[in-house]
Amino acid sequence: MTDAKLVLNGQECEFGVFEGSEGEVGVDMRKLRGMTGAISYDPGYGSTGSCKSEITFIDGEKGILRYRGYPLEQLAEGVSFEEVMYLMIWGKLPNQAELDGFNAKLAEHAELPEGIVAVLDNLPKNAHPMTVMQTLVATLGDYYEPADEETDIIRLLAKSKALAAYSYRKQTGKEYLKPSKGASFAGDFAHMTFGTSDEYKVSDVLEASLDSLFILHADHEQNCSTSTARMIGSAQASLYASISGAIGALSGPLHGGANQKVIEMLENIRAEGRSLEDHIELVKDKSSDVKLMGFGHRVYKNFDPRARILKKSADELFADLGVEDPALDLAKELEKVALEDEYFVKRRLYPNVDFYSGTIYRALGIPTNMFTVMFVLGRLPGWIAQWKEMRDDADQRIHRPRQIYIGENERNVTPISER
Repeated sequence: MTDAKLVLNGQECEFGVFEGSEGEVGVDMRKLRGMTGAISYDPGYGSTGSCKSEITFIDGEKGILRYRGYPLEQLAEGVSFEEVMYLMIWGKLPNQAELDGFNAKLAEHAELPEGIVAVLDNLPKNAHPMTVMQTLVATLGDYYEPADEETDIIRLLAKSKALAAYSYRKQTGKEYLKPSKGASFAGDFAHMTFGTSDEYKVSDVLEASLDSLFILHADHEQNCSTSTARMIGSAQASLYASISGAIGALSGPLHGGANQKVIEMLENIRAEGRSLEDHIELVKDKSSDVKLMGFGHRVYKNFDPRARILKKSADELFADLGVEDPALDLAKELEKVALEDEYFVKRRLYPNVDFYSGTIYRALGIPTNMFTVMFVLGRLPGWIAQWKEMRDDADQRIHRPRQIYIGENERNVTPISER
């Protein structure tokens, strides 16, 4: 591929061009400032590639999402979340012996230290669950002697479900329930979250729904939280510090809070006594600030492949639970209208992963402020994989974006008596 040329103030500069394995083209701009004294200006980094990665491929126009080359649809149907975790972090699907060894290590490290339980017990009762998760993950590394990278990774994965489950139980006034040996990641989380004793039986449909949700959220390329984990890690900060920062980024309403907004929208429609038809008309009205939450996606311009998979899980779970909830009934009606209304079809405003994940969490009785914590459990292996890949990349340096200063020019300080 030919080089790219830039002419600036009459000076012509050439930059290398390379192509990814799926055809995406990158211009190597690392020498731009040294050659020209100028920098690129790209707020939000929408046209800037911060790294090369082997982990996740997305084609938003075609609705494609692959982990390490495997189509998401095949992974969701054919493997467990544990296998996806292994794939993400170590780059291959495990054989049976490798999977058994991985599960054994997860079980070995699943219990929370008493000190961590005490930290949670002493946090304010109204502390947001995402604040709790961020705090406890940051603190977790200080309870152990420095370990090798693999042990830190296993430890964080294993304990994450207990952290999330106890965050939920704390809100509902329940005691900490210890991990259950021999259970799957999704099954053990459900047991520690909803269980009343060691004899509590997790339904197969519930376990499968959670497993599917975790797989579908495992990674999504260089989004805000993933980029945060990489940026913090580029300073050689610990795994715990990097993931804690990623959780902080995910807590923002423009990132991880979208499924919560779906439920809030449904509840607002009911609370205001507005008909679904009236709400749809307000959404279409350009002068209105009413939005249709859970539809469309910044990356996927056709359909969200994760949503297609979750729709099936949602239908099965609702039937199994026999839930009667006016908000969920409204969600089903809204889905039908949006899929058939020409206004939404023409604009490709299809239900996305947040629409279905929000309704599933609602059906499970999980409080809306816990929705993003569920997102954390699924995304954790992706964050870890991205952090690890960044650390292993010889081209990576500490992240240090430039800026274009637009403030005052040099001026002198006036004595306070003259101001």
